[in-house]
Amino acid sequence: MIGDNVKSGQAQVPLSQDPHATREPRENNLEMAIGHEVRTYRKALGITVSDLATATGMSVGMLSKIENGNISPSLTTLQSLSKALGVPLTSFFRRFEEPRNATFVKSGQGINIERRGTRAGHQYSLLGHIDNNSSGVTVEPYLITLTAESDVFPTFQHEGMEFLFMLEGEVVYRHGDQLYQMEPGDSLFFDADAPHGPEQLVKLPCRYLSIISYPKRDGGRVS
Repeated sequence: MIGDNVKSGQAQVPLSQDPHATREPRENNLEMAIGHEVRTYRKALGITVSDLATATGMSVGMLSKIENGNISPSLTTLQSLSKALGVPLTSFFRRFEEPRNATFVKSGQGINIERRGTRAGHQYSLLGHIDNNSSGVTVEPYLITLTAESDVFPTFQHEGMEFLFMLEGEVVYRHGDQLYQMEPGDSLFFDADAPHGPEQLVKLPCRYLSIISYPKRDGGRVS
């Protein structure tokens, strides 16, 4: 059966973060950067400077100086703070000259991917990839172009979430036991652990974006 559409006027789930919010600029001073992170992690745990002092065996005065960036803590001190706050030691340097990567791909210059089910008239182009990022999540954006009829389509099933946005043509897309008639401007967002894939090409050529996200690890998925 064709899946239900999201009805307008439906109760909206509030976003967990403001997509337009800006973060404070990174610290150029190493001591200030470390102090900022120590304070941030401490407050996130809901504990006081005194509580952290007890957990680490440091004095309240020493911790206050560290949080204010007035002293340069030793590696041993940072290891104690790391253990007490339950964060990696490297997290204290996050705001100090931290690089942020970006990938820019000109139109038509995505990397064509050979994958299970690839055949004549089916093209999968990877639009960007960042190996190292601070989010803990890997995101793979693909431009999928289907230009030839086929009676059999591969079924995909993998971890993570997937978002489809239809650009051109018309396709009936399967997710689990539901079918979705997708036309330009339509989108589909789903748990990729359920079997999914194109069921029928209604109008060719079909072009849509596929954005897959999953916990950071080696390797990747395409669907």
